[in-house]
Amino acid sequence: MILLSDEHLTRLLAQDVPCGDLTTDVLGIEDIPARMTFRARDRMVACACEEAARMVELSGGEVLSFVPSGTAVEPGELFWEVEGTAGALHLAWKVALTLVEYASGIATRANRLVVAARAGNPDIVVGCTRKNFPGTKEISIKAVLAGGATVHRLGLSETFLVFDNHRRFLQGPVESWVARAKAQIPEKKICIETDTVEEAIRLARAGADVLQLDKMPVADVAEAVARIRELGLSCVLAATGGVNESNAAAYAATGCDMLITSSCYFGRPCDVKAVIEPIG
Repeated sequence: MILLSDEHLTRLLAQDVPCGDLTTDVLGIEDIPARMTFRARDRMVACACEEAARMVELSGGEVLSFVPSGTAVEPGELFWEVEGTAGALHLAWKVALTLVEYASGIATRANRLVVAARAGNPDIVVGCTRKNFPGTKEISIKAVLAGGATVHRLGLSETFLVFDNHRRFLQGPVESWVARAKAQIPEKKICIETDTVEEAIRLARAGADVLQLDKMPVADVAEAVARIRELGLSCVLAATGGVNESNAAAYAATGCDMLITSSCYFGRPCDVKAVIEPIG
């Protein structure tokens, strides 16, 4: 499981509390024993509860309980509870809550998309791209995994993926540079993006290991899958570009191996009710 480091969490806390909590200090309530709870307002897949709990510990509080990331939580359900002084809990409150709400939003959307896609094909794999908001990669990836999706590509360093923007610089037949790439990185998959059926077939014949069928209509994806399978070519076929919860089942039903999407990253955070109250 991905866990943000204490250094990372401390930086997040410091952004919100650079020089103390003026309101809590002026009111003189900082030393009163208190409890803070999180409850879901709607059904959601919880995420980043571990980081939120650790923020409380770093602020001087104590964790009582929380559900692990990936847990489905029902409306009104208590899923996170901590204790400490009112000062400690107010220090961590808003950053911890916001992190859980945003991460759970991504996890919930990822889960809904996976469920929708598997209605079209129970064996389909849903992968999320690296198109998360810069600076949020670790928590975005954690949320995607918590929702039941997988990671399509962490970054440029580990995956060989050729886009049109690369191919404009290449000369000669596609077979030649595919062969060169295979010789240079024999342990890697040769992944290429295309947006037409005929080119997909040419690339599969040229030795591509993975084809991303970009922004192609469902019917075209189905045709590309059928024709490449008829040729007996062992090529992983992934529908990408514009895949979302509303069309995931249709794309999955084409027989492609994978759906690739960025849609999980964009949308409303989950709505979580946070209550801090005195105890004792």
